[in-house]
Amino acid sequence: MRIARFAHGGDVGYGIVEDVQQDGAAGTLTGADADGLAVAELLGHPFGIGDEAIRLTGSRYPLADVRLLAPVLPSKVVAIGKNYADHAREMGGEPPDDPVIFLKPSTAVVGQRDPIVYPTELSERVDFEGELAVVIGRLCRHVPPERVGEVIFGYTCANDVTARDLQARDGQWARAKGFDTFCPLGPWIETDIDPADLELTTIVNGEIRQNSRTSLLLHNVTALISYVTAVMTLLPGDVLLTGTPAGVGSVKEGDEVSVTIEGIGTLTNGVTSD
Repeated sequence: MRIARFAHGGDVGYGIVEDVQQDGAAGTLTGADADGLAVAELLGHPFGIGDEAIRLTGSRYPLADVRLLAPVLPSKVVAIGKNYADHAREMGGEPPDDPVIFLKPSTAVVGQRDPIVYPTELSERVDFEGELAVVIGRLCRHVPPERVGEVIFGYTCANDVTARDLQARDGQWARAKGFDTFCPLGPWIETDIDPADLELTTIVNGEIRQNSRTSLLLHNVTALISYVTAVMTLLPGDVLLTGTPAGVGSVKEGDEVSVTIEGIGTLTNGVTSD
């Protein structure tokens, strides 16, 4: 199931992104856009326990008629650094033995087609980092590996945008990772997918810059959630970024970055300056 957060006619809500079949008689799509996609509006929000959390209002809109927003508003974004061996080495070191945890503020989160704002007065190099993101479905702490599946709501695409020069200068990553707009998420949350071996591709201005598979994660989703929840409580809607593969690089004003993950979709954002 694909769960989107969207705006329509001044209202904001959640909905299920559906494939709508073509009307053979008329040769048109009923209640859908040209790609056959529509959003069936949910009553309330989808973060609950059990099927009772998913209730429809009866309204449905063609996807092209709504604005997709960041699929969640997390209290925090917990990110993992150097979780692909090839990326750790391209950054000049060997892979760490344990997951490296850092945080991105909730104010860094933006959604599909929202601009990434380059902080030109403070940074001379801003990089893209395509990643698989995990969305937490319930409050959790000290989650054993065998119960991790119970706390996952779904998965989405992420771009862990980084001011690389500030990261090197500061020695810690809060400023480099924390600018407003530096955590695009979307286009929606896929709730029914196995994250063990998905293709991840990042394209900048039509050129493939990253291409890898989640099977190459040094620490998989199960291990990461168990590790992180030994440190901190995760709340419904919190996001875990699982790390980026090799191929990261810089962007400039006017660039367009797309992160595609197999079975989920494509997150696309342009770059503007402040």
